[in-house]
Amino acid sequence: MTTLTSTAGEAAVGRPTPPSSSPGPGGRARRQGGTVLALPALVWYLVFMVGPLVAIFVVAALHWPGMLQPVSFAGFDNVRAVFDDPVFWDAVSNTAIQLVVAIPVMVACAYMLGYYVAQKPPGHRVIRYLLFIPGLISTPAKAMVFYAALSPDGLLNGGLEAVGLGSLADAWLASPSTALACLIALDIWAGIGFTAVLFAARLGSVPEELGEAAQLDGAGHWRTMWRVHFPVIKDYVGVVTMLQFLWTLFGSAQHVLLLTQGGPGSSSTTLSFLVYQKAFIAADLGYSQTVGVLLFLVGLVGLLAIRRVFRQSY
Repeated sequence: MTTLTSTAGEAAVGRPTPPSSSPGPGGRARRQGGTVLALPALVWYLVFMVGPLVAIFVVAALHWPGMLQPVSFAGFDNVRAVFDDPVFWDAVSNTAIQLVVAIPVMVACAYMLGYYVAQKPPGHRVIRYLLFIPGLISTPAKAMVFYAALSPDGLLNGGLEAVGLGSLADAWLASPSTALACLIALDIWAGIGFTAVLFAARLGSVPEELGEAAQLDGAGHWRTMWRVHFPVIKDYVGVVTMLQFLWTLFGSAQHVLLLTQGGPGSSSTTLSFLVYQKAFIAADLGYSQTVGVLLFLVGLVGLLAIRRVFRQSY
């Protein structure tokens, strides 16, 4: 009888006490303190991020012919005006070509450059700095470099003349067949170096044993680069692709503004430049923000598509 009582007592003493589901006052205080610290950032986000986004949708439903002009409700008139405008469809076509060409070329070439730098060839530190140069140059300076190279009396035509190919010379930025291609080349040149440095930094964290094992199995650098290292950093490739997609979609207006003004005609007009053109040149804010809403939807769909392609988990 005594033994049974002792065993039960020991079991009762040794049984762990289940944790309480209700947090103590210390836990509640810590959570409330975290909420208070995050409140300024939350207010900033709501005012300067969500606020302008809501304003875009509101202005898109208005007839507003200028900042100091009377405003009236337009309903879906701006949407019909946008879809009936051939310039808008030219901008859609140009933006689609720009994204389809620039993003894959930029990401693929930047990844290969980053892989080369990550192998630490002779002078790899200097190469990293050289790749950063386009990112250190301001946008107007980049535009001036391309203008000096592509103007009728520029470096490209001069080089063609020097090697006896003067018949191929052209007014590259003023030709409907080449203006958009020049802008795409500027986008790639401006983004490829910085992206390559990002890839090199990420590839530097991949264990060297993976590449060494692949090469021992007979894989060359090309197969090691695409079959071994690429799957390891595939999630990072998705992030970089998202960033370059957003930059190309929304940031191309400044290159168009500085080099071609959307011309000749509308051959180099993109959606982001059309938003600027209608708002600040044509003074049609309702039309401009309607295109802005469509541009926002294109960006959202594009991000979701990239996440699905790269199977991102966030």
